[in-house]
Amino acid sequence: MANKLLLLGDEAIALGALDAGISGIYAYPGTPSTEITEFVQNSKSARERNVHCTWSSNEKTAMEAALGMSYAGKRAMVCMKHVGLNVAADPFINSAITGANGGLIVVSADDPSMHSSQNEQDSRFYGKFALVPILEPSNQQEAYDMVHYGFDFSEKYKIPVLLRITTRMAHSRSGVARIECREENDLHMPSDLRQFVLLPAIARKRYKELLGSHQHFIEESEISPFNTYYEGTDKSLGILVAGIALNYLKENYPGGKVPHPVLKIGQYPLPRKLVEKLLGECEEILIIEDGYPMIEEMIQGYIPCGKKIRGRFDGTIPRTGELNPNILARALGLTDTMGLPVPDLMVNRPPQLCAGCPHIDSYKALNEVMEELTKGRVFSDIGCYTLGALWPYEAINSCVDMGASITMAKGAADAGLVPAIAVIGDSTFTHSGITGLLDAVNDKSPLTVIILDNETTGMTGGQDSAAHGRLESICKGIGVEEEHIRVLKPLKKYHEENVKILKEEIAYLGVSVVIPRRECIVTVDKRMRQKFK
Repeated sequence: MANKLLLLGDEAIALGALDAGISGIYAYPGTPSTEITEFVQNSKSARERNVHCTWSSNEKTAMEAALGMSYAGKRAMVCMKHVGLNVAADPFINSAITGANGGLIVVSADDPSMHSSQNEQDSRFYGKFALVPILEPSNQQEAYDMVHYGFDFSEKYKIPVLLRITTRMAHSRSGVARIECREENDLHMPSDLRQFVLLPAIARKRYKELLGSHQHFIEESEISPFNTYYEGTDKSLGILVAGIALNYLKENYPGGKVPHPVLKIGQYPLPRKLVEKLLGECEEILIIEDGYPMIEEMIQGYIPCGKKIRGRFDGTIPRTGELNPNILARALGLTDTMGLPVPDLMVNRPPQLCAGCPHIDSYKALNEVMEELTKGRVFSDIGCYTLGALWPYEAINSCVDMGASITMAKGAADAGLVPAIAVIGDSTFTHSGITGLLDAVNDKSPLTVIILDNETTGMTGGQDSAAHGRLESICKGIGVEEEHIRVLKPLKKYHEENVKILKEEIAYLGVSVVIPRRECIVTVDKRMRQKFK
């Protein structure tokens, strides 16, 4: 094995999966989880072993494919950002009932403070809801080690394991020491071939077995190497800290030596005995967790203690946003070293579309068309093009979740807002826009769908788009009339022609699809650089 490697948290997870003998990794790109799959795609050993590592159309298909690989006895990992777990929720929740055969780890990367997301939901609630074990690393070494541990746990108890990380863990670096690599599993079928058949009679039996296993999961948490009790001399306060927040706590004390008893949580369900020890020894408890106050709620709800619990609920720690050492300094009554606030003369620079981006010309044409109509009828989606909501374009009026542009436009059209326009990217369209378009076709809804085709998944770094070269045939196959599937070239010299076509299709009282197509300027630059290397 090599000496320590300096790795992102995402990279540590990917390397851990490769060293633990995975046969496949399934994912849809989403910050802050994208680099896990990209690391495997760029790995020489993964190519030599023929590890499956292409992008899935969305998180649901990724989860189901990983479950299928587990069914066949192989170790599989599925990766997504936190809102992607919403998309994968149906198979994820049900996978707790089916169980696993080969080891199965589900990685969900949460985004406290919403650096690149619509919300800051906490994936631990999904794990608790599904009754599956949860792992949460406090550093990159633990992230690597937890993958090995997680696959062993998954195969021991025949259960999927949720590995929850946050943005700061995913995108910060630390030294990681590797352990001995393992061979991939041999192909082997489940011993019970009815295990994955969730007919009600079987599902009821499997659910009882899951509930029966939960006590074993708690017992494993009590002895887990990732749940650690640190003794302290000052027992006026006991600190329960989860995951990466342990680092923020230690940064507030010289040499990282916290004077109070500390219980570090890295594996769930909560280790009841360790929690009760902390509650019994200390006068009051401070709970530090990056995300929602899940542990705080659980302790107040099912562990009777009568002790004062401080955390997010009472305002000791802000209810929103990611943690940092300064927030914890204030919570601990220590000196806050944040310094003075940034003066008003320092104006933030909002994100903007790249110079030369094809979406610029698309929005300019759309805005000219919309001048003749009342405002507020352009529904958009999640991607680079969401920046069209900002100045100088201010071209779109919604961004809710992946694929919502088409279905919201349909609902608005059904309500009488005609014309209604949906703006969606090519990758988002195949992720979750196709079914919305099918609804619109079936109902003959009067709406125009603009699929901005930059021939890549641009917002997350230029991954392959699932519909590359097939958008027109997909729309035609769904039932959009061929004469109302129009392709534009979003360039300044074609502006007048593009405006004319958009006007024609928006005026059509049925389903029309307009596809402005030009390669992302960033991928063009990358391709040209590689060409002349």
